[in-house]
Parts: sequence; C-alpha cells; structure tokens
Amino acid sequence: MHFYSTNNNNLACNLDTAVLQGLAPDGGLFMPSSFGSLGKSVLKKIPSFSFQELSFEMGKTLFGDSLPHSILKKVIDEAITFDAPLVSLPQTPDTAVLELFWGPTLSFKDFGARFMAQLMAHFMEKEKKELSVLVATSGDTGSAVANGFFNVEGIRVFILYPSGGVSDIQEKQLTTYGGNITALEIKGSFDDCQKLVKQAFQDPELKNAKMLASANSINIARLFPQSFYYAWAYAQSVRLNKKNLPLVCSVPSGNFGNLTAGLIAKKNGIPFTHFIAATNINNI
Repeated sequence: MHFYSTNNNNLACNLDTAVLQGLAPDGGLFMPSSFGSLGKSVLKKIPSFSFQELSFEMGKTLFGDSLPHSILKKVIDEAITFDAPLVSLPQTPDTAVLELFWGPTLSFKDFGARFMAQLMAHFMEKEKKELSVLVATSGDTGSAVANGFFNVEGIRVFILYPSGGVSDIQEKQLTTYGGNITALEIKGSFDDCQKLVKQAFQDPELKNAKMLASANSINIARLFPQSFYYAWAYAQSVRLNKKNLPLVCSVPSGNFGNLTAGLIAKKNGIPFTHFIAATNINNI
C-alpha cells in the first residue's frame, strides 16, 4: 500500500516515509491509496474480541501490506495497555459515553501518541541517525507525547510550551521525565511555539544535520489508532444490547482530528449512522 498527498495524488510514498515525515513535501496530508473494510465474518465476531484484538483487525485493513502483521501486533500490545469503557447513562439508557481518560496522562491522545512512538521506534531500527521529534503544545498533546516516547530508543523529543499556558499538572507531566524528553518553556504564546517548530523544519542546515519528525495530530500514526476506539465503542454497544439502535456519535471537536478518526472507522466497516461535530462558536 502507498500513501499519497491530499494536494497531489501522484505524490506517493511508503508507510515509513509518511510516518517519519508526517507532512507531504507539498504541504498536503498523507492518506492511504485505498481503505480496506472489515469483512462480514469479522463484524460478526466483534463482540467477542478484546480491545487489542479488535485494534489488530482494524490495523490490518488500514495499513494493509505496508506493515507486517507481527509488527502491528507488537505495536498494539505495547501501546494499548488500558481500556476505553463505554458507560451507559442511568437517566438516558440509550445514551452512553466512551471514556477516553484511562491512559497514563488522562487524555484521549494517549492512544495515538503511544502507537506513534512504538511505530516510529520500529522504523528507526534500520536508521543510523537519531530521530528528533519536535512538538509545540498548549497542554495534553505534549503530556501524551512525553509519556508515549519516554525511554524509546533512538528518539529524542523536544516539547515547546508557552510559559503560563498549560495547567500545573500538565507542566509536571511535561517536565519531570528527563532522559530523552526535553521540555522547553517559551516566553510567548502557543503560536510562538508553533512558529519555532516550523522554523526548525524549514531550516535546511538543521534538516541536513538532524533527522526531524513531528508528532502532530495530522500524522497517520496518530490518526489511524484513534479509529480503534470507535470500533471498540461499537463492540461494547452490541454487548449492551444496543445493536438495533442507530449509532450516532457526538464528538467534542477542535481541529476535527478525532472526528476524522471516527469517519475512518465508519469507512472501515463500523456501522455508524451519523456523526455530530460538537464544537464551540469560536467567535474570535
């Protein structure tokens, strides 16, 4: 399977390039040349799968032949070590909440960050250079990336965060790891942090000297594994005898990455009926 730029279908690459670059040279996002779909036999078995087993089935269709199944299973087993329970609301039993805060940093971003770290580590095994991952954060992204990449061999992470722009607990999560995690407090705004990261990627001398990567949410190594917990939500809804109800999913949204993961799950065969993009008025 190849991955192409959303700005140019003819600009294609393999999985390791898409993951390690994150963004296509023309500024587009990498997407797979085709989406597989879970077969009917797999869909029938979904209620009997564990979270890890279902993630493996989803991953096989998403990554295709670009990732050996043995590596995919290893990455999933290392990354997904906590649950995402679907909890029915007592007052409205036909409504349930998928709890995504059971990861080590209490953020839904733990799923994608940990998967990305393990997948990048696999690709870096054949590289002679050290990989430097740059991240600008205003909170939970940095925490999840720091935890996910901590002590991963061959990778150093540099997290830029605005002074006074993150909560106390998030700052502790960012700054107390040490080792291969370096947190840099920037006197400025989150936008200033982003500008510094962009400048680094646009610096030809730095790019020649260092192997740079971003842990941004647009990277498919973070986006694809988020679709796993949508499939897991469906599996649990069937167990809760909700399989005859239309499956409508309301997703709290910022830049719509999480919502996109849900749409990928639907394209992969999970029978969602409708999605609601729940966002604020953003009147700035």
